[in-house]
Amino acid sequence: MRKIKDVLRLKLQAGLSHERIAAALGISRGVVAKYCTLAAACGLDWPTVEGLSESAPLERRLLAGRADRPSHYAQPDYGQVHHELRRKGMTLALLWEEYVEAHPGQAT
Repeated sequence: MRKIKDVLRLKLQAGLSHERIAAALGISRGVVAKYCTLAAACGLDWPTVEGLSESAPLERRLLAGRADRPSHYAQPDYGQVHHELRRKGMTLALLWEEYVEAHPGQAT
């Protein structure tokens, strides 16, 4: 959790680039970009982040919208897909066609 707060401090307060933040903290630029994007989507600024505790509240605020979104698509049974692909002549394309027939209007 400390790294998230450090990333946001270096970005929001110091104004460093993603590359410099990644090098300073020993993490990837993608992780820096992810945290900065999440903070921007939540409307967080440095004074708000500074007031949050080091543990769960900051993480909960950043990730609140991601886990709460229900999926309106029926998820395939991946175990069954794996099992079906062992059969001779079975392909992902055939399984996809079966899925589309079983769930009309949900597949794109």
